[in-house]
Amino acid sequence: MAQQSIKFTIKQDGTVTEEVIGAVGNECENLTKNIEDKLGVVQRVEHKPEYYQQKQTIEDHVSLHMHKDKD
Repeated sequence: MAQQSIKFTIKQDGTVTEEVIGAVGNECENLTKNIEDKLGVVQRVEHKPEYYQQKQTIEDHVSLHMHKDKD
């Protein structure tokens, strides 16, 4: 899993902006939900191109073969 981080910028007027780095799809919403609930009303949401990407999953396929020893 790639490292994910949140960058906050606080302007002089008290406005807080956040940018999620390293998240794909709606992972960013999951990462920021609790923080946004505590900060107050979200005025605007801008999705980065990564939001529209799908998370890639890796599947490993393993075959097991049983060998009988010859006596």
